[in-house]
Amino acid sequence: MGERLGLKDGALFREQAFSGGAWIDAANGARIPVHDPFDGALVGHVPALSEAESAAAAEAAHSAWPAWAAMLPQERAALLRRWFELIVASREDLARIMTAEQGKPLSEARGEIDYAAAFVEFYAEEAKRPNIESVTSHLPDAEVELWREPVGVAALVTPWNFPCAMITRKAAAALAAGCPVVVHPSSETPFSALALAVLAERAGMPAGVFGVLTGAPATVVGPWTREPRVRALSFTGSTEIGRLLYGQCADTIKRLTMELGGHAPFLVFADADLDQAVEEAIKAKFATSGQDCLAANRIMVERPVYNAFCTRFAEATARLSVGRGVDDPDIGPLMNERALAKQRAHVDDAVAHGARVLTGGAGHPAGPLCFAPTVLADVPADALIWREETFGPVAAIAPFDAEDEAVTRANEGEYGLVAYLHTQDPRRIYRVSRALRFGMVAVNRTKVTGAPIPFGGYKQSGLGREGSRLGLEAFTEVKYVCRDWA
Repeated sequence: MGERLGLKDGALFREQAFSGGAWIDAANGARIPVHDPFDGALVGHVPALSEAESAAAAEAAHSAWPAWAAMLPQERAALLRRWFELIVASREDLARIMTAEQGKPLSEARGEIDYAAAFVEFYAEEAKRPNIESVTSHLPDAEVELWREPVGVAALVTPWNFPCAMITRKAAAALAAGCPVVVHPSSETPFSALALAVLAERAGMPAGVFGVLTGAPATVVGPWTREPRVRALSFTGSTEIGRLLYGQCADTIKRLTMELGGHAPFLVFADADLDQAVEEAIKAKFATSGQDCLAANRIMVERPVYNAFCTRFAEATARLSVGRGVDDPDIGPLMNERALAKQRAHVDDAVAHGARVLTGGAGHPAGPLCFAPTVLADVPADALIWREETFGPVAAIAPFDAEDEAVTRANEGEYGLVAYLHTQDPRRIYRVSRALRFGMVAVNRTKVTGAPIPFGGYKQSGLGREGSRLGLEAFTEVKYVCRDWA
């Protein structure tokens, strides 16, 4: 299979799960097929593990925890650094594996590998810095210290749209903190995760410290939510599934980090650089074929420049290419038939509510799961696309007349992950950035994420932060020690 994918290192393509330092099949032989979303071709199979096999992986991780936590921070850092170097060296192969199972354009896949590697490099450095903090004592004859200690085994549940980066953003932080991890990747994109496990093994990660368990989500993740020795769970995915996991973890009071849904507003004021705003809106809407929680779903443009923006944005959208990921188009296939059906439903509903189709609006002949990049203008607030996360290449645009109106409409709804703002007025930048109820605000640009920044949202877009020092602290406990010197 590695040869068919054009891999230089065919051993990176594994059709087994990785548990307790061993490559395993399901004891009952059950397997899950994985298909290329562009044409449905079989990519390979992975084990459909049982609850018992999932629980055994958590047990192996717990057994590995004392030695991993006791390891000198610089030793953990060295292992993470080696993992980073191997990921970088395997960039092209990892990108090709990702494109085969996810459909992502090859240049975007390469960019994700760079993004994924950056988290490992960052936390290789942060691993050395969970220092003891001295606090001025409030008691006579006492010395006060705060220690950061690893919380324990961390379960990581990751999605199909960023199958490498969502693992390394979580795993590198947890490993740096001294926590072994068990990972459940999406069954639609498991091979990227398994390739990372191959490289972790080559880097010298001890047995049980990094596991990748494949199979049905309820079967694999269920034992982890019930197991009290799994002390943290980090999830990226839909708000709906996040709520379900939140409830399942309640009995064992786990440390939770959740990066959930987004429904990002993209505000364009009349004083914005219109060419820049169009260019950035294309990036914000159509990266990963729109299958991104950071995607600009509600584009709001101040009325004096509304028609000009719509025209330029539609023209730029119409020029986007669509095709097979390995051919490196602008837009690849959607992940599955459900995603395709959602695009059709959102377009039909918006048109029924009075929206205009400026370009696209239907499936694309490039492939059965391809949808033409679409622009809808005059989208009313009661249209489904204005109320639901689209997760596809359909852009919705509406006008606004005043700053307060734009902010109020942007803040409506349950999501608060990221907001985009385009204006040249420094006072408006400050006012609107303050008023937007979002965990991240991008001003006159789209790209804002990276290893050093805290990624996360307000409201039902999640809990906690990933990346930055805060991402490491999510996997630690604070111990207060008060010593009597009398």
